[in-house]
Amino acid sequence: MATWLLNCNPKTFKLDEYHDAGEVLNSWTIARFRDEVAAGDEFVLWVSGPNAGIAAYGHFTGPAEYGQVDPEYWTTDPGQKHFVPLDVDKWLDLRIPKAQLAGDARMAEASILRQPFAGNPHRLSDDQWRAIREAIDAAESSAPDWHLNPGDTIRRTELHSLYGGSSQGEISPSGTSDNILIFTEAGSGHQRGYLDTWNEDGTFHYTGEGRTGDQRMIRGNKAIFEHRDTGKRLRLFEGTRGTVRYLGEWTLDQEQAYSWAEAPETEGGPLRQIIRFHLVPVRTSITAPEVEVGQDYIIVDEEVAPAPAAPSTPDPDLVGRNLSTHRRLQNRLAQEAQDRGLIVLSPSATDPDFDLAWRDGRGRLTVCEVKSLMRANETRQLRAGLGQVLDYKDQLTERTTDVAAVLWIEREPAEIRWVNLCRQVGVTLAWPGREDAVFSRIHNGGQI
Repeated sequence: MATWLLNCNPKTFKLDEYHDAGEVLNSWTIARFRDEVAAGDEFVLWVSGPNAGIAAYGHFTGPAEYGQVDPEYWTTDPGQKHFVPLDVDKWLDLRIPKAQLAGDARMAEASILRQPFAGNPHRLSDDQWRAIREAIDAAESSAPDWHLNPGDTIRRTELHSLYGGSSQGEISPSGTSDNILIFTEAGSGHQRGYLDTWNEDGTFHYTGEGRTGDQRMIRGNKAIFEHRDTGKRLRLFEGTRGTVRYLGEWTLDQEQAYSWAEAPETEGGPLRQIIRFHLVPVRTSITAPEVEVGQDYIIVDEEVAPAPAAPSTPDPDLVGRNLSTHRRLQNRLAQEAQDRGLIVLSPSATDPDFDLAWRDGRGRLTVCEVKSLMRANETRQLRAGLGQVLDYKDQLTERTTDVAAVLWIEREPAEIRWVNLCRQVGVTLAWPGREDAVFSRIHNGGQI
């Protein structure tokens, strides 16, 4: 069984548009080795250009064929060509960059490096295939060269000495590691024209760099936007100088990577266009029973001042009033649980992204999702909250056998059917004034 490299020139085939559209890659045109490719052969997909590297891997499902090629994503009509049928086993979250592979001695004779304009496919030797697979396996692992856990604090000077990047500015791409270090001061950044905001669904909107004039997709902003293509990991920190706190690894939302908004320049200057990157957390799924769930509860900041939602924001309710109410509800419920002698928890980096959880004296776990409600968004919020807490319960059942689920909302719902619906699927729906019922259920195993 042979191994191959397929090269994609983005100037002739619009691979990113193809992938973003959800199309299934099931063939690739080839110009040589047509009698040698066979079903079961493995391949990697290489994208050429400034951010060249490995973007996917898979296997061939048959021998070469000949026929008309669908021209939709080609810059010119390809006509009839030889092609090989295939299945993509996985698209990589982070591209394996050319520079990394070129630095491996086993790749010295690889034709993609020595003859990059040769036709597809490129044959890979056993050593070349091992070099590429090792790079892929390392990229898909838990970043062994990174030693900070979410919540850890470190002096920024020490951080840069370990992982590279500039100690100046809020976006710091590293030239010595596969990281982009980004820094936020969500509580005070608005004074400098930065509108970083935490959203009720656990995502984060991060303002690009550039304090005066319209921001552009250059330098640090470009590095964030292309981080998957360049194989870089986004590392978010709270604070910009002195001691900073690590907030984990993040990635761009695949449905909407960024939006545009208006904000004043530093110190209240004129309005200008800013980039708001839509970040979602990268979490590691751990199901081993011996891995403890949660960490000590972290009080969330109720004094939030999110920016006005841009017209393209997917959920305009995730701003201002909803976020403040959500956090107030969450902190009050956490305090109530603590006052009743329960151990209150926030999620750790290895947990699903629940709002809070608690354990009783017998070690039984309750996971809770909190939702604010307005008349205009009540049904949407209840649907989302129920789905989230069921997902959390299901994931945590792999690690502890006795898990209860609570959906805690701002007020009694307009339709009482929601209480019955939640009860049917094993979720307690409650709101302020129903605390006794919630904690009685947890202690006695009853239902509201």
